[in-house]
Amino acid sequence: MSVFLYACESWTLNADIERRIRAMEMTCYRRLLGISYKDHTTNEEVSRRIENAIGPHVDLLTIVRQRKLKWYGHTTRSSGLAKTIMQGTVNGGRRRGRQKKRWDDNIRKWTAFELRNILRKAEDREE
Repeated sequence: MSVFLYACESWTLNADIERRIRAMEMTCYRRLLGISYKDHTTNEEVSRRIENAIGPHVDLLTIVRQRKLKWYGHTTRSSGLAKTIMQGTVNGGRRRGRQKKRWDDNIRKWTAFELRNILRKAEDREE
C-alpha cells in the first residue's frame, strides 16, 4: 500500500479517481483472501471478511484525505514555493467555461469552511 500512497497528497480527487481508489482496494482485498470474481462475492462480504481477519481498519480513501489535510497544514505553516502555488498567488487566471476541480477545492469541501477560516485553522497545528 505504501507504493500506492506515494505522493497522494498532491492528487486532486474527483469522483472518477475516488471510484478507482475504492476498486483498487477491493481488488487487493480479494487477492489477499483468494476470492475470484467468478465466486460472485459482494464487496460488502469482502469487507466483512477483511474486518474479521485483521480487525477494524481505515480505508485508502480516508488515508488519502488525511494525508492531504496534513500536507495542507504543513505547507500553510511554511513559507515557500509550495505555499505560493497552493494559495493561488501566482499571476494569471483560469480558463473560460466549466472549471476543473482544483486541489484546494477538495480541502474546502472536506472542512466545510471558507478559505480564510481554513488558513487560520491551519496555522494552529493541533487544531
